[in-house]
Amino acid sequence: MKRIFLFLMTNLAVILVLSITLRLLGVDRILDAQGTGLNYNSLLIFAAVFGFGGSIISLLISKWSAKRMTGAVVIEQPANQTERWLVETVQRQAEMAGIGMPEVAIFPAQEPNAFATGANRNKALVAVSAGLLAQMEQGEVEAVLAHEISHVANGDMITLTLIQGVVNTFVIFFARVIGHVVDRVILKNERGHGIGFFIATFVAEIILAVLASIIVSWFSRRREYRADAGGASLASRDKMIAALQRLQMASGEASLPDQMAAFGISGGGGFMDLFRSHPPLDERIEALRRGE
Repeated sequence: MKRIFLFLMTNLAVILVLSITLRLLGVDRILDAQGTGLNYNSLLIFAAVFGFGGSIISLLISKWSAKRMTGAVVIEQPANQTERWLVETVQRQAEMAGIGMPEVAIFPAQEPNAFATGANRNKALVAVSAGLLAQMEQGEVEAVLAHEISHVANGDMITLTLIQGVVNTFVIFFARVIGHVVDRVILKNERGHGIGFFIATFVAEIILAVLASIIVSWFSRRREYRADAGGASLASRDKMIAALQRLQMASGEASLPDQMAAFGISGGGGFMDLFRSHPPLDERIEALRRGE
């Protein structure tokens, strides 16, 4: 549930830092030799380097940033039976899925939640919330772990990185084209770029990034169904369904707490459905029952 949110926030932060740094250094030169028109080849290269650079750096530091953003504590040496069971279950499922043993962590959150992240499917991180351990039966927790292990085995973080890189590239490219048009056509600046370009580019980047998140969210919803199927294979279909039903019960009227609703696991409707990172719980349960 937190996986997409954490990656997007890290990606945004990296892009922002890179953009400010290069602008201060004067490296982001995208005008032609006359200083009047855009050099579209240079702009596209600039956007691609930024776009993919931001997403790749986000992927490489995903475990580090996730631990610090959630306060997750890795289980180095199990301190009790619950932690021992968690590590043993993840190890068994990782072997079944054909991946290396991930780090296993618990993060302090009252809502039932979990995520998996990492640049390498053989060196990933799987984390569960304290609330999930407190509110779910052992078989349901097993299914949640299997779901997250499936995300790792399916290479979802790598695929997300590539998609995010393409999305970043288009956002950066078209935001600067829009900024250039505003600077030239509306503000009548004939040479170089004035403050209007930078303001228009900044605003356009925000708007385009929000619209582009629809693409990332669509990808995330498709992968959730696949991870559910993988979880059913590693644990069992009944346990996977029971875990999703437990989430419905914990959420009340199929509407999760605000922290989880922000990730689109349930609730919403209409246009906002486009921004969900997770399909509605009832649709996921029905897909499992149909064997999809």
